[in-house]
Amino acid sequence: MFDFDTIIERRNTDSVKYDGMYDEFGCKDILPMWVADMDFQSPPVVLEAVRKCAERGIFGYTFRSEEGKEAFRKWVKRRYQWDICSGWMSSSPGIVTALALSVRALTNPGDKVLIMTPVYPPFYSVVRENGRKLVCSPLKCTGGRYVMDWENLEASLKKDVRMLILCNSHNPVGRVWTPEELRRVGELCCQHDVWIVSDEIHADLALAGNRHTVMASVSEEIAARTLTAMAPSKTFNIAGMMNSVIVASNPELLKRYNGELGALHLDSGNIFGHVALKAAYQGGEEWLDELVLYLQKNVDLALEYFRERIPEIQVCRPEGSFLLWLDFNKTGLSHEACGERLLKKGKIGLNDGLSFGVEGRGFRRMNIGCPRRILLDGLERIERALRS
Repeated sequence: MFDFDTIIERRNTDSVKYDGMYDEFGCKDILPMWVADMDFQSPPVVLEAVRKCAERGIFGYTFRSEEGKEAFRKWVKRRYQWDICSGWMSSSPGIVTALALSVRALTNPGDKVLIMTPVYPPFYSVVRENGRKLVCSPLKCTGGRYVMDWENLEASLKKDVRMLILCNSHNPVGRVWTPEELRRVGELCCQHDVWIVSDEIHADLALAGNRHTVMASVSEEIAARTLTAMAPSKTFNIAGMMNSVIVASNPELLKRYNGELGALHLDSGNIFGHVALKAAYQGGEEWLDELVLYLQKNVDLALEYFRERIPEIQVCRPEGSFLLWLDFNKTGLSHEACGERLLKKGKIGLNDGLSFGVEGRGFRRMNIGCPRRILLDGLERIERALRS
């Protein structure tokens, strides 16, 4: 039995979530429920491995060991029936870094890159800041559930798009894409000769009744044009360790990615990241299983609270991860007025929906990866913001 209820003080620890509040919101006296890391301690097996590494007291140059690669390989084989070779694996300090490197490796300046919106803000910046043209294919919300707009997606891919950056599962709307959806997307990309970069950082956090499917596992043809980006960071709450796993079965694809990685000398990693990754994938599964159950109860509690106490806020039930996509459009408040009330009356910091794209007007993203007392406090603050 692991402890997810203890509240750990995170202020004054150089935490972006807590100590970066002023830069984001202009105030410090709020409850931060924005940045997507969790308020739980990492698994004991990870803490012990990092502690032993620190106690040795020597922090020289390092690399990802074969044991670490094997731990990841066995993890994805066991959990996703995805059989990979260690020779298909590369690295990155983080998923966003990998997305930027992929854009540079697989496209040329001026090429078109497609994303499905609303989506995680760096999807926009890694395209624009590398001199590529952004093409957006908005998702559709049908019956309280987001789906891909197939007509729009295919029409967009036909316009000389060179790459699709896929969010699987999708942040912020919480969809865990089905094998059928992924196959259809993949076949469209094959048909129109489009590279696929699949951000699967939330893969391990699929909630009850949902199962993550790795895009590259759908078919060999799709795998041949797919670069998969995964990491232990969200799963085991070790985002600050800066260690991600990049996988491509196509040797040419991997060579091009590694060329950009090596050119910027980003391929070494840090010693604590390598130690944490290996320990997590070797011994963190029991902790993860309990975490997902805890997160599921948080989701259920939050949805019940909104339904009974703040029904004007519409919430799509997330199929994965610890993020809620809150629709404030029926509150009678403008997007700007809603944000001001949340900060000044509710004293709570949520992600502004517009940072995820124009489709996010009227929305906020809420991080519920926290002890239940913090979640209840946050829900009460949202209610107070709208009622006072």
